[in-house]
Amino acid sequence: MATGAEAIVAQLEDAGVEVCFGLPGVHNLALWEALRRSSIRLLGVRHEQAAAYAADGYARASGRLGVALTTSGPGAANTLGAVGEAWASRSPILLIATDIPSTLRRPGVYRGVLHETNGQAEMFRPVTRAVLVVAEAWQLGSLPRSVLAPSGGPSYLEVPTDLLAGEVTPAGGELTSEAPLQAEHGDPYPIIDAAERPLIWAGSGARDRADEVRALAERLAAPVLTTYGGRGVLPPEHRCCVGMPPHVEPAGRLWDEADLVISFGSDLDGMNTQNWLQPQPPRVVAVNVDADDAAKNYRVDAVTAALDIARVRQRDGNAGARIRELRAQSCRALDPGALRFLDAVSFALPEDANVICDMCIPGYWIAGFHGFHRPRKLQYPVGWGTLGFAFPAALGAALAGTGPTVSISGDGGFLFACGELATMAQERLPFTAVIVDDGGYGMLRYDQAKAGEPAYGVDLATPDFAALAESFGVPAETVEGLDDAFGEALARHVMDTSPSVLVARAEALPPPPTTSPNWYRKQRAAPPSAA
Repeated sequence: MATGAEAIVAQLEDAGVEVCFGLPGVHNLALWEALRRSSIRLLGVRHEQAAAYAADGYARASGRLGVALTTSGPGAANTLGAVGEAWASRSPILLIATDIPSTLRRPGVYRGVLHETNGQAEMFRPVTRAVLVVAEAWQLGSLPRSVLAPSGGPSYLEVPTDLLAGEVTPAGGELTSEAPLQAEHGDPYPIIDAAERPLIWAGSGARDRADEVRALAERLAAPVLTTYGGRGVLPPEHRCCVGMPPHVEPAGRLWDEADLVISFGSDLDGMNTQNWLQPQPPRVVAVNVDADDAAKNYRVDAVTAALDIARVRQRDGNAGARIRELRAQSCRALDPGALRFLDAVSFALPEDANVICDMCIPGYWIAGFHGFHRPRKLQYPVGWGTLGFAFPAALGAALAGTGPTVSISGDGGFLFACGELATMAQERLPFTAVIVDDGGYGMLRYDQAKAGEPAYGVDLATPDFAALAESFGVPAETVEGLDDAFGEALARHVMDTSPSVLVARAEALPPPPTTSPNWYRKQRAAPPSAA
């Protein structure tokens, strides 16, 4: 008869899970023992938040379920920021956390047991799509499919530690799973056929439906704007790919001029629409499995879970010439130093590279303006905006088997999880961690300067990052600036499958127009200053 831990691990194997990320504790060692005898690789991290970020990075890169394991109380609580980012970005991870032994628990009473929390699961309900608190051993024999589903966002499984070690007996009842959402509202085809200036807006829900987006764009001869999550749905060389974010005015103009927006796999969120300063289009058709999600931010005329492309009226036309001019107009307005940085990145990275960006100015530029040739190649924590995401998320992305991996961090964000250099070295994880060291929080320094205030609390004392990495046994290199020398060094690092760190010492780049202080619609909407 299986123990509770063995039952969990067996179901993870059945669900196709190949790797788990976690940190051991006195309450979850039974899971460690069950994993030791399984086909699943267990990767131990140095902080619980890194376990959840790594699971997220793995899920985004692979499209499969990412799994993180923690112990009770503070161990579980340490993951909240990372689970929140997965929730806001709909990244499918499963957090398995233990609780104190059920025999010691008294409902509503804090007794002072090691790692005890009064209502631990309640911390996770706001940032998960499913919460399962196990009360009896039989529940571990049949976990709901919703908990193990590789879609929709994070789920949380809480198990008292004594039930992990105890035997699972098949008694008591069944756990139900959630039915997939299906959306059908209105008839999209007459609306699409009547449009003269259609625009396709592709979000993260289009990542695994890129062929459909391509076929629709070619049939309509329509330009395609992508959100951060949709980068790479069309490669940059495709004639319908705008290749610029709607935060630059020439690309944003496409939205303003469209008589129909087809929102494909997107909820038209604030970060991509400049907090909904993009006006309501005359007509909107949403391709989305969740009608409520599709219509929560803009009025939608029709929702469908899928389009039959053959039923869409074929259009003659070529969006390519206009898109080429649009790109040229956009680039002429961008910072020359940032363009040299983007050129260096494009020179260094192969088309299948996974690029994991932090909330830092170099990451903002890459997320907005680097050309991604395939879906799932950009990871960007724009859901919650969690600083410190990139390096630990790359631990997981590097194991997805989908291409070489590079994390892009600033000096401040990297220090959130610098202890994971030990994980990188011990597990021989094949990726390059890039650290752009400008001596502080460059974006916040910019915000203070823009407000006419002196820099305060944003300049940082930073270590010798290369020496720090080498102290863990990770080869490291330091270059000056973000232009050709940086690109050549990055190319060398990416070609080497060994773990490595590349440090670029550089003055802060100016923030791109995708950052909120520089949103052009926000500036236009601002009232005139008093004379």
